[in-house]
Amino acid sequence: MILLIIFLLLQFPILVYNLDNHACLRERGTSVYKDGDVVIGGFFTLYISIYYTGIVSIKPTNDYFTIVQDDKLIRDQVQSNFKNYQNFLAFIFAIEEINRNPHLLPNISLGYEFHNFLHCHWRMLESSLVLLTRQNGIPNYTCQGKSKAVAVLTESSWATSAQIGALLELYRFPQVTFGSYDPMLKENGQFPSLYQVSQKDTSLALGMVSLMLHFNWTWVGLVITEGHKGRRFLSDVQAEMGRNRVCAAFVKMLSTPLASYMPSAHQHIILSGEASLVNVVIIYYDIDGLNDVNYAIEPYIATWRVWITNSQWHADMAGKNFILDSFHGTLIFSNHHEEISGFKSFVQAVNPFKYPEDTYLTTYWFNNFHCSFSDSDCTLKSCTPNASLAWLPVNRFDLAMKDASYNMYNAVYAVAHALHEMLSQQAEMPRVRNREAMVFPPWQLHPFLKNIQFKNPAGDQVNLDERGKLDAEYDILNFWNFPEGLRLKVKLGTFSSHVPLVQQLSLSEDMLEWAMAATQTPHSICSESCNSGFRKTPQEGKAACCFDCTPCPENEIANDTDMEECVKCPADQYANIKQNLCLQKSVTFLAFEDTLGMTLAGTALSLTLLTVIVLGLFVKHRDTPVVKANNRALSYILLISLTFCFLCSLLFIGRPNMASCILRQTTFGVVFTVAVSTVLAKTITVVLAFKITAPGRRMRQSLISGAPNSIIPICSLIQFTLCGVWMGTKPPFIDTDMHSEHGHIIIVCNKGSLTVFYCVLGYLGSLALVSFTVAFMARNLPDTFNEAKFLTFSMVVFCSVWLTFLPVYHSTNGKVMVAMEVFCILASSAGLLGCIFAPKCYIILLRPERNSLDGFRDKTHSGRNKPS
Repeated sequence: MILLIIFLLLQFPILVYNLDNHACLRERGTSVYKDGDVVIGGFFTLYISIYYTGIVSIKPTNDYFTIVQDDKLIRDQVQSNFKNYQNFLAFIFAIEEINRNPHLLPNISLGYEFHNFLHCHWRMLESSLVLLTRQNGIPNYTCQGKSKAVAVLTESSWATSAQIGALLELYRFPQVTFGSYDPMLKENGQFPSLYQVSQKDTSLALGMVSLMLHFNWTWVGLVITEGHKGRRFLSDVQAEMGRNRVCAAFVKMLSTPLASYMPSAHQHIILSGEASLVNVVIIYYDIDGLNDVNYAIEPYIATWRVWITNSQWHADMAGKNFILDSFHGTLIFSNHHEEISGFKSFVQAVNPFKYPEDTYLTTYWFNNFHCSFSDSDCTLKSCTPNASLAWLPVNRFDLAMKDASYNMYNAVYAVAHALHEMLSQQAEMPRVRNREAMVFPPWQLHPFLKNIQFKNPAGDQVNLDERGKLDAEYDILNFWNFPEGLRLKVKLGTFSSHVPLVQQLSLSEDMLEWAMAATQTPHSICSESCNSGFRKTPQEGKAACCFDCTPCPENEIANDTDMEECVKCPADQYANIKQNLCLQKSVTFLAFEDTLGMTLAGTALSLTLLTVIVLGLFVKHRDTPVVKANNRALSYILLISLTFCFLCSLLFIGRPNMASCILRQTTFGVVFTVAVSTVLAKTITVVLAFKITAPGRRMRQSLISGAPNSIIPICSLIQFTLCGVWMGTKPPFIDTDMHSEHGHIIIVCNKGSLTVFYCVLGYLGSLALVSFTVAFMARNLPDTFNEAKFLTFSMVVFCSVWLTFLPVYHSTNGKVMVAMEVFCILASSAGLLGCIFAPKCYIILLRPERNSLDGFRDKTHSGRNKPS
């Protein structure tokens, strides 16, 4: 059981002394009093009491607690961490400095009285009652005269203010707090007699998040002490992190009541496996808490990490170290203040012989400078000669003034300035001879404390008016502890919310020391940054900082790292291969200079020349039977129309313009209608020529009158009408195709009204189908130089080409579509030219003997006499 008690005591940053042979200390009280014309009171937590039910019983004494188990006294005096003692020294230093100041409260001496504030329910009000009644006795009753205390300086939290604040409020007794700023103390007007010296710390969360952004830390842990200040900070920092895309890997809340850590040892471990992948942890430590964070972290977790904290937290200052110091490189946000001149010299000169009434200092001297006690008067003797607190290592005592001590210094000056103004307003401030004349009701000080504003000796502005308080400015300190025991706090930079955003954080990275073995700035991210060309894809069920990197879709870019969405390139631009830049598309079209355009143009001109040659050949041999057969004039018309068919394909090549777009479709529709209607006329001529041998004169009259030739103008007029409707409603126009070819803008001719366009094609297809049907029916008619078979085959080729063209035309885009249309024009025209005129050219050029009626009869006769 004794071992358990010792274990519990060792979990807190307290000093435990064995007092079996030192009754001198047990007989001394913890309160300190020094008389003066006016007295300022102070509540400090230098001694704490442990209350733990179920294992030990508690026996109260005058000022200490002794722990009793099994009726056997364990003579252990329990004292608080010495870190609070600097507040008491700042308290005495400020009072002595004011007493030497001839301009502030001249001829008036300030005294002080110190009372230990115990964080236990049954003794929490004790210090307040002693201050008010000047005795440890019956509350609200005194037999020792009136107290000369005009105000009390406290470091009370909301929880303790609810207790002592309510009591002091009954007397309207001024309270000036030197702890961190607590907005809840002034909400709802519950404590009108309470004043706060410290500046607002609402920008602390903004400063810490700015530091994270500076080093690109987006995955951090949060360790927050419980209480309304801790919850407020957690709300503020999470809001700032959310606005700046920083995520909390975990949030650990630390219970502040001392008893909450007693039940079992494993509750001391606040960070374990969940923090293994987080390299940066924020610790917000409420000064009103009683636990120290550094002893609640597993060593293997704490080592090598970056800790960011507020100045109320003190990294491993009690001397209980891990094998490797876990907190080397810690970044600390400390309230900015100028150095108080003379404070370090004062601390160096402090000793128990100068302040014999200070029990804490006597105890501390006894344990650090090898002193002993005199048996006669319990005074210290045989101490180290000329000993000083400055001799102690930093882990024992730090001479640098902390935030709370600085606020304590300002609190004393605030009371002194308020008292000075109050006395200055009197008609005559008499020379103080009778100290009782300075006794006055403390509530008279309120109007002066409420509006007090002054500059302290260091030049910093101090303001107790809540409406005029500004956010604190912060010094960013780097905790150095390598080699072990160095324990320096080096200023790296500042943070101020009162300047433009880009100037708020100032940092000298060349002086920065990271955690042990870190040679470069640590990284703390959940997922590696997505490079340009990739976008972040959230991981299901995880924080926003945890994501996968997904390539941008086609023609979209991400030109920065960690982009949430890819940006689609404008229509006239395209994404490069890395998809991090939009490039300007080059303008293109089916040009004559292109290989494809050159090939098609050459083919068109070659076929045009060939058609002209055939026409010339037919004109030269116009009186031969082959040329005269099936209407010579229709052959001329067909050859001329085919010439224009080949030439109209050239309108599809080259940079489109408005004229060429209109001429393309209309010329194509009209000349092909003339050609197909001519083929139809020739086919009908064949049929009529065969029917002319039948009885009756109607067929003969039709053939002689040239009725088949009238088919051409009639069919062409219908096509002209369709083209006219087309041009009058929605004609073709210049358009751009930005999607067919990557990186190119293709200039094309838009068809305009697709309905009329397909009507033109449909009408042309209908003529071709009629021609094919008639020619197919007349293919076997026994006539001289009968070309019905050739016409049938030419229509088969023509229809096959265009039936193949339609689905292919719809499945292509850009230059390929235009080239496909040109190819179909050339192929179908070449099919008509070759199938109809190639056999006749063969006879004219290579078999001239057959280009006569005699030759035809000889061929027929020889065929009949050939032996079977």
